[in-house]
Amino acid sequence: MNAPRGTLERAADMRRFTSWRAGGSAERLYTPADLDDLCAFLKSLPKGEPIHFIGLGSNLLVRDGGLPGTVIHLHGALKQLRVEERRMACRPGHAEPRFGVVYAEAGVASPKVARFAANHNLTGAEFLAGIPGTVGGALAMNAGCYGQETWSTVSQVLTVDARGNTHKRSPREFRVAYRHVDAPERREEWFLAAWFLFPKGDGEAGRAEIKRLLERRVASQPLDLPNAGSVFRNPPGDYAARLIESCGLKGAREGDAQVSQKHANFIVNLGHATASDIETLIERVRETVKEKNGVELIREVRILGERIAGEGR
Repeated sequence: MNAPRGTLERAADMRRFTSWRAGGSAERLYTPADLDDLCAFLKSLPKGEPIHFIGLGSNLLVRDGGLPGTVIHLHGALKQLRVEERRMACRPGHAEPRFGVVYAEAGVASPKVARFAANHNLTGAEFLAGIPGTVGGALAMNAGCYGQETWSTVSQVLTVDARGNTHKRSPREFRVAYRHVDAPERREEWFLAAWFLFPKGDGEAGRAEIKRLLERRVASQPLDLPNAGSVFRNPPGDYAARLIESCGLKGAREGDAQVSQKHANFIVNLGHATASDIETLIERVRETVKEKNGVELIREVRILGERIAGEGR
């Protein structure tokens, strides 16, 4: 078996790897050299080792007590992005395929996929420009915005299990819902890559749409402060931001964690927020909305790790 070629860091400060810039340390953090190296590293881990995969850390809070086990850091490591030639359905009487296939590894930032597709005259990927994470994260949670979702464009995925074995799987092998994806057999596997299917079209129009969506994002979201994107899923027929704002929670604070004045479904770090500050504020918002509006908001962000002894509930 080949020795791992990536970078292993012990007691890695997860503030450096999460967009909230808060939280404790990971026991170990491994950045693989490439996909083959990742598989070799997983094979080297002891059975039962806790494993966590992250990309840009844009949907993640690591508690102040830290994260036991091994974190696999994919952004900048699994970075292959290419157009693949495949025989796809053609219009009657036309030899040219109607679709193009984009292969993207899990560490590629979603906005990069949007631009890459448009530059190859493929359409339908523009919404990915509004997702501030990686392909792996977008697959894991069926990320979406502006009325579109990641899995509506997926034709096949590549996964890896805890023993380093890879598997090609079709969308039919997963239960895909709003901001949620799981495998019926409860397999413990992580996404390594996806093959996306996009219609051929006008790349210039696609680039213009990406620019419009990014301008909309800048205008409506607090991108000048550390945040993790939308904190809660939108409940059926409503918006989490509207419910939160209706409770007078815009600007509410817990330490240096604040419900954004610009977008109520964002919690920002004003400078020195701890993970405990952020989690406490999340729970305060959830409980207040339930009490005043009777709606149970469901968290979109993941919370991992351990609290400091005696902290919180």
